[in-house]
Amino acid sequence: MNILKKYFKGDPNIWAIIVGLSVFSLLAVYSSTGTLAYRWAGGNTAIYIIRHSGYLALGLAFAFILHMFPYKYYARISQWLILLVVPLLLATLLFGVDVNLAKRSFLGFQTSDLAKFALIIYLAQRLASKQNGILDFKKTLLPMFIVICIVCILIFPSNFSTAGILFVVSMMLLFVGRASFKQLSGLCAVTVLIAGLLVAGLLGLHKAGVNNVLTQRAETWVNRVERFMGDDTKEDLLGEHFQARQARIAVGASGYFWGTGPGNSVQRNFLPHPYSDFIFAIIIEEYGLLVATAVIFLYLGLLYRARVLMHKCEKTFPAFLVMGLSLVIVFQAFINMAVSVGMLPVTGQPLPLISMGGTSIVFTGASFGIILSVSREVQRKEELQARKDAKNKQPEPETNNDTEDNERIIYHDY
Repeated sequence: MNILKKYFKGDPNIWAIIVGLSVFSLLAVYSSTGTLAYRWAGGNTAIYIIRHSGYLALGLAFAFILHMFPYKYYARISQWLILLVVPLLLATLLFGVDVNLAKRSFLGFQTSDLAKFALIIYLAQRLASKQNGILDFKKTLLPMFIVICIVCILIFPSNFSTAGILFVVSMMLLFVGRASFKQLSGLCAVTVLIAGLLVAGLLGLHKAGVNNVLTQRAETWVNRVERFMGDDTKEDLLGEHFQARQARIAVGASGYFWGTGPGNSVQRNFLPHPYSDFIFAIIIEEYGLLVATAVIFLYLGLLYRARVLMHKCEKTFPAFLVMGLSLVIVFQAFINMAVSVGMLPVTGQPLPLISMGGTSIVFTGASFGIILSVSREVQRKEELQARKDAKNKQPEPETNNDTEDNERIIYHDY
């Protein structure tokens, strides 16, 4: 225990959440990649779990390394990260790997994951430095909103759900940062209106015979919503309605509280992506509602600990940093789980630190590392304050009463 306390600083509850999510990740991914292994790896189920374990170890290494650095360093690199992210997102749109009409990967990783990470750090730094003028719309709020829009617009064509999550979390962070609710409401209303008109225009072009990536993506977004609303007449080119239906079957076949048991999933053989987009459905099927509820409470626990940590922070930057990064993780988690149980249309969002993947795990681990860095600094200050309080409470050393009396007499006589 002393070794753990020496090297693993910060909130032990957050470390416990990381370990819990990692354990569920290994169990669920190993169980859900069986069909994938028989299809592409000659039945060798060890290949995928070893690769996933490697990414998970890398994510945990990022968490450990970043939690050792003082959080003030992340404020210094925030603007450089944004300057790096914007051209990377643009390059992804132009030269990225095309999968199902969406270009999300460039240079071997998903740039949108880096964008989420960078934008939250940038907003936390700007909000902290502009607190005195936070109500100044032109000089403070509008420049930050423009940066949010640039990043989200570059993500929007290939990953609508990620752009939506990032926009909503960014606006929530601005609200937490004491920006005017009236101004934020107006900006959100204008953004939603413009986005709706854009999608409607793309649909109109698609029906008029204009066939390109943007018009096809718009058709895909609308079809997802219509299929979710119960319109099965829509052509299901990507099999998304089939995926959602199989996920609901997995949830219904879960055996309720206890599940079918580890490795006994049936729907993993039918779900196209049981190890990523619908991994929560596999967890429910195999481990039941009790374990699924435990997974939910792990994410809720992160949000609660982030709130506690935020109130302990003496400065605004670490407080905004913790809340922003935690909201991204938790919001994405609940989107994924809602899709798995049929509460939302298919989005393609992985379950943070549980779903199989590389970039998502690495940047989720990095986010945990920065949260723990703030927690580590708060813990250090609490320990210093506790030592000071203990020192102040120490009793005064005993002295000879006769000597004290004599000294008082001499003093008064003088």
